[in-house]
Amino acid sequence: MEYDYIIVGAGSAGCVLANRLSADPKITVLLLEAGGEDKNLWIKIPVGFQKLMYHPTLNWNFETEGEASTKGRRVPIPRGKVLGGSSSINGMLYVRGNPIDYNTWSQLGNRGWSYDDVVPYFKKTETFERGGDALRGGDGPLHVADMVERHELVDAFVQAGVEAGYKANPDYNGAEQEGFGYYQTTMKDGRRFSAADAYLKPARGRKNLTVQTGAFAQRVLLRDKRAVGVAYKVGAEMREARAGREVILSAGAVQSPQLLELSGIGDPRVLQANGIASAHVLPGVGENYRDHYAARFAWRVKQNITLNDQTRGLSLVKEAIKYALTRRGILTWTAGIGHGFVRSRPELDTPDCQFFFAHGSFDAFTRAFHREPGMTIGVYQCRPESKGSIHIQSPDAATAPVIRPNYLSDPIDQAALLGGMRVVRQVGEASAFDKYRAHELYPGVDIQSDADLLDYARGTGATTYHVMGTCKMGADADPMAVTDDRLRVRGIAGLRVIDASVMPTMPSGNINAPVLMVAEKGADMILADAAR
Repeated sequence: MEYDYIIVGAGSAGCVLANRLSADPKITVLLLEAGGEDKNLWIKIPVGFQKLMYHPTLNWNFETEGEASTKGRRVPIPRGKVLGGSSSINGMLYVRGNPIDYNTWSQLGNRGWSYDDVVPYFKKTETFERGGDALRGGDGPLHVADMVERHELVDAFVQAGVEAGYKANPDYNGAEQEGFGYYQTTMKDGRRFSAADAYLKPARGRKNLTVQTGAFAQRVLLRDKRAVGVAYKVGAEMREARAGREVILSAGAVQSPQLLELSGIGDPRVLQANGIASAHVLPGVGENYRDHYAARFAWRVKQNITLNDQTRGLSLVKEAIKYALTRRGILTWTAGIGHGFVRSRPELDTPDCQFFFAHGSFDAFTRAFHREPGMTIGVYQCRPESKGSIHIQSPDAATAPVIRPNYLSDPIDQAALLGGMRVVRQVGEASAFDKYRAHELYPGVDIQSDADLLDYARGTGATTYHVMGTCKMGADADPMAVTDDRLRVRGIAGLRVIDASVMPTMPSGNINAPVLMVAEKGADMILADAAR
């Protein structure tokens, strides 16, 4: 079969592209997804993200290599394996980032990617339930909601942030990011609203859009430095599809570079080591890996008012009934509830650390709630400089690539995280928490020095699942750029990468909203280039 466009991956970016490209009935589109339909009950219930982070069939369940930076631990890297991709399994937090992020992209030579350039695409993606304005969208496909519930401990967290010198900020996605408040979510009527809900489902009835689930891409088909199709498996059957115009990789920051290398595009040394002939030299493929690495603080709480108490026994039964009848209650809580965007040191112009507050405490490794009531504040540096890599270790697409994040290797990252951890303690010990706080659970009051705090972060910290940068866009002068500023793979005609892997530096926050923006802008670029 031949199509105008073949999109590999029905995650957040792929769903956007499938919708926007197939809106023209004269354009034929094939969307390939290795996972299945998004029908699992836990996908729709917001709190179900906890069930999906290690799900055996809805998640690729990647993990890092054990590195000294994490004291030899292998860190899980969840990625969605289902329509909607990671937007179907994530924590549903909607965070655009800071204007400095996109102005940095532009300053690196990526024309058309400044903050002013991308705001229209952020607006295009969303319907913000409070209504649109100069910065927020009012009629986009994705529903962005405020938290359904409020809680006195989260209110105390916001007040504690004010006591620490920050303002209460009800819209960190608006004119200013800094401050404390409740997170905004990709939910509608108390249910998850994924990219599949927002973009793909409205387009499924179009005759010019073919969605193939259970389709595991093996490689891009090349002819004379041009992408002409995709080889993929459905079960044990190998198939090929041809692209008359373009192949678009939207497989995510782990698998888009993997597919390029399996296709012979990348560093020849990596390819040769895996028995793959080099079709095109691009040494940056799989490099520039970045992620947010978080440390967590927890306190015991005096009152039985936390998620530790509400997620057990009769209380949980009551909450399940409440959710079934009203779409309210604790089953609507997301991965983080209260936000804080802070400066690790006061002389900075913009926030460089992000907080996540939850009125519950849990085991750092098993993620199981403690039996006693507690509260947790997580923190990560917004714009990490530490870079790692993702590379294939086999010519077989079914073999997971090797992920080496190199967390906290850059001194800038270490200093920023340490500063953020000290602000966490300042907030956690604020008077707003006095009537709730019993004592610090971890890291514990004995952990005070920079060396001890950093050691604690290395030993217990975790990714927050914001993998990006492994096919970064960049200017002609950048030898490590994989794509240009129109997201075209350098040196290969008819091939683009459109997902988190093209981001040259990390946005200041959760990356699902920026991925949707990149895909909206990428779709416009594809259509504009085709019209020339």
